[in-house]
Amino acid sequence: MTEALSAPPREAVPRQVADARAARRWGGLAVLCGVLLLAALLSVVLGSKPLSLGQVWHGLWSPTGTEGDVIIRSLRLPRTALAVVAGCALGVAGALMQGHTRNPIADPVLLGVSAGAGMFVAGGIFVLGISSLYGYVWFGFAGAMLATTVVYLVGTAARGGATPVTLALAGAAVHALFTALTAGMILLDQRALDTYRFWTVGSVGGRPIDLTLDMLPFIALGLLLAAANAPGLNALSLGEDVARALGVRVGLTRFTGMAAITLLTGTAVAVCGPIGFVGLMATHIGRAFTGPDYRWVLCYAGLLGAILMVLGDVLGRVVARPGELPVGIMLALTGAPVFIYLVRRRKPVRL
Repeated sequence: MTEALSAPPREAVPRQVADARAARRWGGLAVLCGVLLLAALLSVVLGSKPLSLGQVWHGLWSPTGTEGDVIIRSLRLPRTALAVVAGCALGVAGALMQGHTRNPIADPVLLGVSAGAGMFVAGGIFVLGISSLYGYVWFGFAGAMLATTVVYLVGTAARGGATPVTLALAGAAVHALFTALTAGMILLDQRALDTYRFWTVGSVGGRPIDLTLDMLPFIALGLLLAAANAPGLNALSLGEDVARALGVRVGLTRFTGMAAITLLTGTAVAVCGPIGFVGLMATHIGRAFTGPDYRWVLCYAGLLGAILMVLGDVLGRVVARPGELPVGIMLALTGAPVFIYLVRRRKPVRL
């Protein structure tokens, strides 16, 4: 009798578990925000040219035009802001790609986004002779938009509509086509090759702050669409038949997700170049802590993507002093071993 009175109600146990899980998730978000702030501070303090903390403080709060002030305000702050914005965009886009294609290795390459941006950048240089960063960034954005649109239309035209398989196959075909066209253009023009190779390695350096401000509206709209897409993506993860039974409009959900992917990935790739492993690693690390709920996976992936991008850029500036290695190279060098470790360490999560 005493045990029966002291035992919690049967329905209270799941609620306690859910509350504890939500508390852990919110706590994890707070920790990630703190880590991102620390990474941003390191990005401002550390670099190929050593600066004292006094010089950093002076450049941030009372600049007078000294060399240290110029380095802080014209170089390190803009690239830190761009790394945060682009990393967040690539992290969220990676989670959306993996969810909609049901492919655990989905990234901008899979849907042909990087190839589309690269083809338009090479075309702008080869055909129109564009050499300025502002010029070919918008060409890259247009190419990324076109590639994702073609992939979605081809996937939708297939029997059964846009499914994970049709989207992946259409993305592979678009990637192969655009890559071949890009190779043809840059091989015919040495100047196009010289300009294109600096964009294609992936970097956040040398981009003015105005360019980051220009990309913010596209990123903000993409993040809003991603947030709206999360509940439908949770239902789609149970299967399209179950999702339809739950009242989810599958076609609209697919379209919303592809629009978010286009805006987020297209903007980031156009400005920074094709940077791999960000969305891949951020999504897998985030899902390991949050579980399969995409409302939380997207939040974690965005913060982790920003952290990975900032830390990769800082590492590239430190290891190659007095020069630097682009963040795309650093993430490839560090991301591949980390990802292999995660795959071997943890049981793969089924999508």
